[in-house]
Amino acid sequence: MTSDNNDFTKNPVEITIKIAMTLLLFTWCFYIVQPFIVPLVWALIITVSIFPIYKRLLLLLRGRQKLTAVLITFCLLLIIVVPFVVLGGTIASSAESLARQLSDGTLSIPLPTQKVASWPLVGETLHKYWTLIATNPMDALKPIVPQIKLLGQWLISSGFSLTVSIFQLVMAIIISGVLLANAEGCHRLALAISKRFVGAKGAEFERMSEETIRSVANGVLGVAIIQSLLVGLGFWVADVPAAALLTLVCFFLAVIQVGPGLVVIPVTIYVFSFHDTVFSLIYLVWAVFAGLIDNVLKPLLMGRGSSIPMVIIFLGAIGGMIFSGLIGLFVGAVVLALGYELFRVWVFEEQ
Repeated sequence: MTSDNNDFTKNPVEITIKIAMTLLLFTWCFYIVQPFIVPLVWALIITVSIFPIYKRLLLLLRGRQKLTAVLITFCLLLIIVVPFVVLGGTIASSAESLARQLSDGTLSIPLPTQKVASWPLVGETLHKYWTLIATNPMDALKPIVPQIKLLGQWLISSGFSLTVSIFQLVMAIIISGVLLANAEGCHRLALAISKRFVGAKGAEFERMSEETIRSVANGVLGVAIIQSLLVGLGFWVADVPAAALLTLVCFFLAVIQVGPGLVVIPVTIYVFSFHDTVFSLIYLVWAVFAGLIDNVLKPLLMGRGSSIPMVIIFLGAIGGMIFSGLIGLFVGAVVLALGYELFRVWVFEEQ
């Protein structure tokens, strides 16, 4: 029996105390860095996703790593954060106004046109109920008044959550710039950690992790951004009320793989009600194009080799949003997809 084993046998109390102190130290460290975990994970995702662009720009700038990282960080802040701030301000204002109108009963709803009554099957019923909501919304909505008030309160609180998420996004982009400036050291660290966990297959797992992150980031988040922007452009041209808020909802639905159809269909009915037939038909074509474009973009951006089920992305997005708010919607989808891929490779790898 070795001396180590003798020490463990003779001093179980001392060994237990050492283990407890180690666990206490790790727990303490976790609580200290907990506020930075989501921005750090998001920064890692951003870094891995844009690293190919970083390498190309690094060649153009003749290997100046810090300058390249600063330029990319500045561009990301300009491209991502500025629109988010503008959109966030618009959404917060719209949400506050809508919540106030819902609470005090002053919500103004336009009357339907006679064109709605002429629609087959549902026209007369829809026209009647729509008129009731527009002329006397409190009577029409009386059965669900408590739920509407809760919705108003949720919209107000969501404004604060959106502000926190934007701040986390700014932190993540800045951290991503620091990681890019030290890309070689970060790569060696990631490879060492991978080898520590899975041994000889560490390099393979590290490469697979990078490919999974890029695949999900491009195929889920990239497609959601493109699709929601196209849908939002249609809302803006059609002069749809609360277009910015509806665009954000479409973006959420696209990320969780439900699709913007739940918003686009009612908006299309609205457009047909208040615009002429030619404009409405043109909008319908655009809405169908924007609503189905993800079927073309996802195979192109995610790559043919991706085998991540959509249910994994859905659960990751919803769970991430519940866990850490708006930014968790993005992080959750990528992290759960990465975990799924690692688990799948570990289970089905050849012995």
